[in-house]
Amino acid sequence: MPAALPSKQAESEDAEGASPEPRVGGVYLRPCNPTSGTALSFDLVDVLFRGQPARRQVRLQQAVLSRWAEKNAPGTADEIAALSARLSARRGPVCGLALDRPHLMGVLNVTPDSFSDGGDFAAEDEAIAHGRAMAAAGADIIDVGGESTRPGSQAPSEAEELRRVIPVIRALAEDGILVSIDTRRAAVMDAALDAGARIVNDISALSHDPRARAVAVKYGAWVILSHMQGTPETMQREPRYEDASLDVFDALAAQISVAEAAGIPRSKIIIDPGIGFGKTARHNLEILRDVALFHSLGCPLLVGASRKSFIGRLSAGEAPKARLPGSLAAGLHALGEGAHILRVHDVAETRQALAMWRGIRDPEAAVQEILR
Repeated sequence: MPAALPSKQAESEDAEGASPEPRVGGVYLRPCNPTSGTALSFDLVDVLFRGQPARRQVRLQQAVLSRWAEKNAPGTADEIAALSARLSARRGPVCGLALDRPHLMGVLNVTPDSFSDGGDFAAEDEAIAHGRAMAAAGADIIDVGGESTRPGSQAPSEAEELRRVIPVIRALAEDGILVSIDTRRAAVMDAALDAGARIVNDISALSHDPRARAVAVKYGAWVILSHMQGTPETMQREPRYEDASLDVFDALAAQISVAEAAGIPRSKIIIDPGIGFGKTARHNLEILRDVALFHSLGCPLLVGASRKSFIGRLSAGEAPKARLPGSLAAGLHALGEGAHILRVHDVAETRQALAMWRGIRDPEAAVQEILR
């Protein structure tokens, strides 16, 4: 089970005096119960500070955040203001997909050895058919990958990865389907974008291949910067964090800065905290608990917990394809914390769960949609 947060210190406009004695440079904002959309909506925000042995936090009304920071945390007031501005910033459409509702990214592994469906769609015609089926079932994006990144996996040759993914991407893109390429290699990104992909999804946050950022700039592509500790070969060998959520936040913030310096605007960056990539079950749970924290990076938020091994560890050791209930629970939690995109294997089932989730939150809108 994840560790409980330190006890919360309730704060209001009438109780602004207690200082958390922050460490300069170690401040974070986590909106409480945010409503996702083109702009995030929330009334309360947790101000988090790194500390030993545990973080410290204060819960405030958003309306008093700036005044509280100036009075109680002057050393971090500017940083808090910058984080607050990113929380409130509008998110533009992702390749034409308006973020006024959540979106689904369907996983298409064109591999013989992926952890959950290796070999199921290794043949070109099977992969294309499955991509089309996921789009018909409600996937807004199809994420095509030719390298298994399961723990301990070995990368295929570049030529083999290209052989696997390019015909599939070309066929789906010609159908008008929005395609992303899941790869760490610049040459594969280049060929995939040339074949019609519009998004680069790189588990190394464009750090594995020194040419990757230049390729993204060349095509003006959207990029998904994911967090991973180590490499697929090493990532599950005793991963360690001081504070998993805050460490992942800092790592992604640094990668965003590197991407911006290379010419990739923040307005074309999606961030993914990388559930399962160099993380124990406890780390994954802590990150999901804190997932709203990542909104203060100012980018659309993608979460991919589908079929991950920690679901089976928490339950009865189910095989990947039997982890749908846990995948749905993690996904709906992420949506409740304002996530914009879910990366999933089971598109039709997740689409149904998403429809019910949205209907409960806004019954009138759901009824109007049914009547259209």
